[in-house]
Amino acid sequence: MAKYKANVKFVDCIPTSQLPKPGRATSGVAGGLAICIVVDPSGSVYALGDKCPPVNQPLSFGKVGNDGTIADPVLGTKFSLKSGEVVGAWCPSGIGKLLGGLFDPTGVPTFPVKQGKGMLQVQVDVNYKLNFEAEYWSGVLDAQGKADGKYY
Repeated sequence: MAKYKANVKFVDCIPTSQLPKPGRATSGVAGGLAICIVVDPSGSVYALGDKCPPVNQPLSFGKVGNDGTIADPVLGTKFSLKSGEVVGAWCPSGIGKLLGGLFDPTGVPTFPVKQGKGMLQVQVDVNYKLNFEAEYWSGVLDAQGKADGKYY
């Protein structure tokens, strides 16, 4: 159960001047989430989660295909730019065949994008990271102190 209510809105991610060239990807942050920004060969812009399953390497380092996909740079899995779903084989590279068998195929999240005021904006739940971190353990060894800002 989420501790904080979802708050979905468009937030700034990267300046439009930093959009990659067609057929390339870059990374940004929106609402505390790592985002992969892709410009496909025809110039359309997409936003996906920047963590490739199953081991979380940056998707923004991946190769953008002419088939509407971006490929995991290490394990080779292709993800649809539109849906984030796995396209084709799961973890087809050499090391991917070893690791991929330990995990079920999993896609990456996709996010709507829009451009405005010189920024590329991505629609995210700005409370997602807060809800995720609300589940963190904190205790005597927590160097950050308590969630309320006090120390033990």
